[in-house]
Amino acid sequence: MQEHFHFTTDPAKLQKQYAAIFCFVSAQLSLIQMYLHRRNRHLVKQEDEVVMAVHLLGKLLGFSSERAWHRFVTGNLFTNGSFLERSRYNRRCRALGFAIKWIRHELAKRGQHHAYAVVDSLPLPLCHPARMQRVKRFRGIADMGYCASKKQWYYGFKLHLQVTNQGLAMGYVVTEASCHDVKAAETVMTQIPHPYNFGDKGYISHALREKLYEEHQAAFWTPSRHNQKHGPSKAWEEWIRKKRKVIETVFSILVDQYRITDIRANSMAGFEVALDGILLAYSLVTLGLVER
Repeated sequence: MQEHFHFTTDPAKLQKQYAAIFCFVSAQLSLIQMYLHRRNRHLVKQEDEVVMAVHLLGKLLGFSSERAWHRFVTGNLFTNGSFLERSRYNRRCRALGFAIKWIRHELAKRGQHHAYAVVDSLPLPLCHPARMQRVKRFRGIADMGYCASKKQWYYGFKLHLQVTNQGLAMGYVVTEASCHDVKAAETVMTQIPHPYNFGDKGYISHALREKLYEEHQAAFWTPSRHNQKHGPSKAWEEWIRKKRKVIETVFSILVDQYRITDIRANSMAGFEVALDGILLAYSLVTLGLVER
């Protein structure tokens, strides 16, 4: 964990990563004119490019605590006291949430030129299973759902994500944990439509497959059920399984390196900014724009 006292990342590499993110963000923010008209812009302590680059660098390094990350930034990157106070920094990050989302969406469009896309869901627990009945965090928004892979119930959200065969994240939707994969599948796959898509058995739906093909010209393949009368061959099932491996690898990277399941935000705005920041940082690494 990057919150440990012994931070092992090379300072030269850290500066190189920050410089690469800052240059990319500066070029992208120049295309968004709405932030140029903010009131009292000439009085800001740090420009939007700096705040966004610092935010993305923290997600790239795997920091889940905004307090620990701000303490690291003021102690290692901005030692002269020129950086924002922690609460101001968090408010600025939330204000730049639209810009982070827009940049990530523009990068995701590059996935339309990849060979195919895979859609799947990932549980985002908000507490330990032992505290599910009494937790107050996001009460009324999140709920309890069942994780089939771990064979246990959890309280939180569910991330429905579409990735390409090269691991680039495209469309995503966050729902309550009890939401079935089929209900969110169309929304995920139509944000940035791809002509060829794969899913697991949780997405088996004849109506969904026909609707995607007729309205969006998108083909969608899933494995067959064991009790299906006219099932495909074993070679076809094995072929689909191999195609779907990429999203399992992506989920493993997002959980282990970017700690997407450890977001500590207590507001929906903060949670959304943290999630978009993680996906944008991951997309920058996937496209080779920033070194991991």
